[in-house]
Amino acid sequence: MTQTPDAPSSPSAPEAAAGPARPAGPGDPTSGAQDSQPLAERVSNRSHRPSSRAFRDFIGSGWGPRPQGLPPRAESAPWAAARREALGALFPGERLVIPAGPLRVRNNDCDYRFRPHSAFAHLTGTGTDFEPDAVLVLEPLSPAPPAGQEAPEAQDAPQAAGGRPTHEAVLYFRPRASRSSEEFYADSRYGELWVGVRPSIEEVEAATGVRCAPIDSLPDALAKDAGAGAVRLRVVAEADEAIASLVMDTRRAAGLALGREAVELDTRLAEAASELRLRKDPWEVGQLQAAVDATKAGFEDLIRSIPRARGHWRGERVLEGAFAAVARQEGNGLGYDTIAAAGDHANTLHWISNDGPVEPGQLVLVDAGVEVDSLYTADVTRTIPVDGRFTEVQRRVYQAVLDAADAAFARAGEPGCRFKDVHAAAMEVIAARLEEWGLLPEGVSAADSLAPEGQYHRRWMVHGTSHHLGLDVHDCAQARREMYMDAALEPGMCFTIEPGLYFRADDLLVPADLRGMGVRIEDDIIVRPDGRVERLTQGIPRTVEEVEAWVSGLIA
Repeated sequence: MTQTPDAPSSPSAPEAAAGPARPAGPGDPTSGAQDSQPLAERVSNRSHRPSSRAFRDFIGSGWGPRPQGLPPRAESAPWAAARREALGALFPGERLVIPAGPLRVRNNDCDYRFRPHSAFAHLTGTGTDFEPDAVLVLEPLSPAPPAGQEAPEAQDAPQAAGGRPTHEAVLYFRPRASRSSEEFYADSRYGELWVGVRPSIEEVEAATGVRCAPIDSLPDALAKDAGAGAVRLRVVAEADEAIASLVMDTRRAAGLALGREAVELDTRLAEAASELRLRKDPWEVGQLQAAVDATKAGFEDLIRSIPRARGHWRGERVLEGAFAAVARQEGNGLGYDTIAAAGDHANTLHWISNDGPVEPGQLVLVDAGVEVDSLYTADVTRTIPVDGRFTEVQRRVYQAVLDAADAAFARAGEPGCRFKDVHAAAMEVIAARLEEWGLLPEGVSAADSLAPEGQYHRRWMVHGTSHHLGLDVHDCAQARREMYMDAALEPGMCFTIEPGLYFRADDLLVPADLRGMGVRIEDDIIVRPDGRVERLTQGIPRTVEEVEAWVSGLIA
């Protein structure tokens, strides 16, 4: 990796570039304490950045013209505009602030790969790594409603707008600097020679259909009319601490709500942005299907790597790496850390160490999803026999889990089904199988176990059966219970069905032939406009016979 230059704003940069290799500091007899170098500037001690005016003039000259023309309007742009309109209708007369979030340090001066906050991506229609430090602001086009008037519910938002937009969207970001600027060659976070060509204001406006402005104009924009109390501010605070602080400072200066009242304002915005994603539009459904299709390709490369994994001391990581390669080739990357859990590791629900061997005769539980460039992710689990064939006992457990998944899917298709009913249907099958196998406590029936005061079957299936899926693998997590768990399934909802059975190697309440075995089957489900439920993952083998043929055919 190339060296990172000293920060352009560092006052000691020219001296560090030309000075001695050993920096002056508190313990240096050649320097007084008053000359000690702040920690934040010490990265410059290893820089060799030229600092002469002649160099700056030289590096800024002799470059060809920028590409002519503007990018086409993104396919996502009209869908994102409709989402912004729906959100704005919930908060007429209020200024809504949705940050993308900042770059985050991985170690020292190296950042993690940037991924924008999901609310920002949803409302702008941008994906991949657009755009560190950007902020979407929905500017109110009309005064706030009278004090005490409640905002409409999310599902009523488009009607609440009366067909007229309530806000104008403005996207604030850091556009590219000129080639004559110090940023161009010296800034490892934003400089063109370090991270590539940043977009211009005009290019982003063309792609998104949103009016854009430089990020340094954001403070004035937030303060506009706030002092007169004409505009109330809300921010998705979790997305960017610095922007949340700026909003709080603006409120304080304008005499607006602070403390608990401010927290409640911001919580309602985050909640509304999350609930807006409960129902996917057709463009989003297409992105989810693309993510599932790429995930199937990843699973197939993973299966092809099983022979190599069996001979490696970290065979699980061989499987993990095979899937990850496809995720980067076909999409933005992983939607979440892959679980590649062989044998007893499958009984650790979030096993992501993936540092164990893959042995003949084992099952490998693989929970993985590709995140496509739009940032929508699949979430698929398949339990794979390493040898291509299930043993009799493995088949029995796998079939029980499959039956639970099928029962949950059937329940989801019934009119009036609530989200929580899907889990209940799966648990009815799990409890019945455990009773049949004699694993429930003596005298306890499946019906007894399903009662709220029972739940003994949950020892071997401790997680929920379903969650919403979209930009986040566990999407819409800030939605209210009545909008999520207790809500009826509606067209556009995308969710998982993923029952399992987990028998740890040290579980003395199960027969020895079950110990060390974990099985989960997970599919991604969509409710179509006519109310039908379908598996987006239908093309990924899932029955005993399909899985055996799939695995045997790929590792033959």
